[in-house]
Amino acid sequence: MIKRILVGLGGTPYSKVSTQCATELARLHQAQTTGVTVVDLGKMGKIGPVPAGAGFYAQRMRERQFQVTREGIEAAVAAFKEHCGNQKVVCRRIEYEQKDPFTAMIAEARYNDLTIFGLRSIFDYGFTSDPDKAIVKLISQGVRPILAVAETYRPVKKALVAYSGSMESAKAIRHFLHLKPWPDVSLHLVNFREGAEPEPHLLKDAADFCMAHGFEVQTDQVDGQARKDLLPFAQKIDADLIVMGNSVHKTLMKQLLGDTVLETIKSADRPLFLSQ
Repeated sequence: MIKRILVGLGGTPYSKVSTQCATELARLHQAQTTGVTVVDLGKMGKIGPVPAGAGFYAQRMRERQFQVTREGIEAAVAAFKEHCGNQKVVCRRIEYEQKDPFTAMIAEARYNDLTIFGLRSIFDYGFTSDPDKAIVKLISQGVRPILAVAETYRPVKKALVAYSGSMESAKAIRHFLHLKPWPDVSLHLVNFREGAEPEPHLLKDAADFCMAHGFEVQTDQVDGQARKDLLPFAQKIDADLIVMGNSVHKTLMKQLLGDTVLETIKSADRPLFLSQ
């Protein structure tokens, strides 16, 4: 059940997609929305040390940062309010970031069922000098589940569920089923074996659980690595959404989210549902 949706507004193309997704889900579930700005304008433009050979990347970041302005953020806020009004969706309020990046989002997330934001924009638009750390901060401090939108909107009719058999990925499936953001979505469960022996019962049990919740399910076991093969597989089956779990129980940053989740966030061309 979804009754409150938190929407991150950063004045980038992702804000428009976040707004559209939020109002679509709010209408479907008769939910309320809250907007929160995510940009610390005082730190925009500070890219930090540039590794050898990364000059072109730094220049691209500077060009994109130039697009993120106070006027752009205000325009995103105004568009969000207008879209909520046009769709007859209740906008509870707008929270403006006053402290470190994402502090307001973390505070607001505790009283919302779903947070919608373009996580990839943290990498593409330089909101912070350490994007990996910013994402770990969001997840580890309770901002989940997150619907991480892509730069362009696409309706969600088919969801690809990455299932490793771990407790984290099982929790992600359960959270998605209970929240049921798109009640009529079809599910495609995939397990990447990475050379291991096939485990037919692994996907069968997960598929049975999904079907018990009324979803249509397909399954695949793929001999490959989730980190490099998940997105190509999503493109192959034309999935509109990828559902993934993560772990926040270990100490090293890569272990906090896992290589697969971080790489997918950086590269995804379609929305991600991230949960634990």
